Amino acid sequence: MPMSLTSILCFFFLFFSATTASRNEKPSAYEELQRYDFPMGILPKGVKDYKLNTKTGEFSAYLNSTCSFRLENSYQLNYKPVIKGVISKGRLTKLSGVSVKVVLLWLNIVEVRRKGENLEFSVGLTSANFPIENFEECPQCGCGLDCVSKEERKIRQKVFVSSS
Repeated sequence: MPMSLTSILCFFFLFFSATTASRNEKPSAYEELQRYDFPMGILPKGVKDYKLNTKTGEFSAYLNSTCSFRLENSYQLNYKPVIKGVISKGRLTKLSGVSVKVVLLWLNIVEVRRKGENLEFSVGLTSANFPIENFEECPQCGCGLDCVSKEERKIRQKVFVSSS
């Protein structure tokens, strides 16, 4: 059965509309981080939206609410619902909305720099370096990277070890 001219035109219209829409989709905040040479795990899961001025590097990332978790039983991190700063290749500056608890004090993380295979986190007067591999996964609010039960972690480790 031959297709009518109207059917053919509708097909091409829908095809080109879908192609254009997929090209105009905004990358995720995590994909944007990777474009600037950062691992996605420096942001917690649940970023609902972001704004980025590609000319100035100014950005804002939006979470549903405040997000807090502990990493490896040592550092307590807190993300406000809005995280702002300026991003460039391998560098986040003028950062606001992220703090870390050191002993009894909450300190704002004001800058993050990529230095080879490490990330340097600065709280102003001092900084600390961490291997970039620590940030391959996005932490989850409330439980960080420890959200998986111990049993599931053991199973994952056995599968990983046995597949090597």
